[in-house]
Amino acid sequence: MNRFRPGLLPTLLVLMLLPVLLWLGFWQLERGEQKRDMLERQAAQAQAEPLSPAELEQMANPAYSRVYLQGSFDAEHSFLLDSRTRDGQVGVELLQAFQDQPSGRWVIVNRGWIPWPDRRIAPQFDTPQQSLKLAAWVYAPSGEPFVLNRGMADGWPRLINYVDISELWEALGRDGVAYELRLEPGPAAYRADWPITSMSPTQHLGYAVQWFALAAALLGLFIYFGVHQARETRHANHESDPRSS
Repeated sequence: MNRFRPGLLPTLLVLMLLPVLLWLGFWQLERGEQKRDMLERQAAQAQAEPLSPAELEQMANPAYSRVYLQGSFDAEHSFLLDSRTRDGQVGVELLQAFQDQPSGRWVIVNRGWIPWPDRRIAPQFDTPQQSLKLAAWVYAPSGEPFVLNRGMADGWPRLINYVDISELWEALGRDGVAYELRLEPGPAAYRADWPITSMSPTQHLGYAVQWFALAAALLGLFIYFGVHQARETRHANHESDPRSS
């Protein structure tokens, strides 16, 4: 211990900060693995046979499954998911109820992104009146969104700031499939370039490396400071020792 004297305060700081930095690094590695698994599942489901809404409800985890629909939209009731951006532009995503005729089931279909540059003017969109054949896939959010205001506006189209499928069905006054279906590009879709994840596994790995590097730098500075302090103490003791004269 004579060769290492970091002091009480630096020791306490390192004991508090080092576990946090290491936890953040391992957390980023875990998130990267989750995103990698998510992308692999999405790629596998994209090659699988599409399902009907009735088959969808029988699955324990239908995330990213492709679904074929045949029927029509409810043009009277639309939800606008606020604060969605594309290429730096602010807009909304249009969600509407769709009744699948073969199964008789209602589903919530996200038709894609619509720009909304001027908040004084309602977003412009139209709803096909005829029967349609659509291809969509099941969106599975990675976690519960953090929302300050969980209220829902009145009137139609209805502005919302998060998607809770059970609340949407309650607002519509009907029962339906408990998943959001995101429309594939086609005549009924608006901008439907859906990102599977906002961050790639490689980005999470990069953040993990940064946290581990900060932990290593903190530990290195702590060791350097402790050794330096020990040398200063020994030098001061040597200078004050009469026998060294």
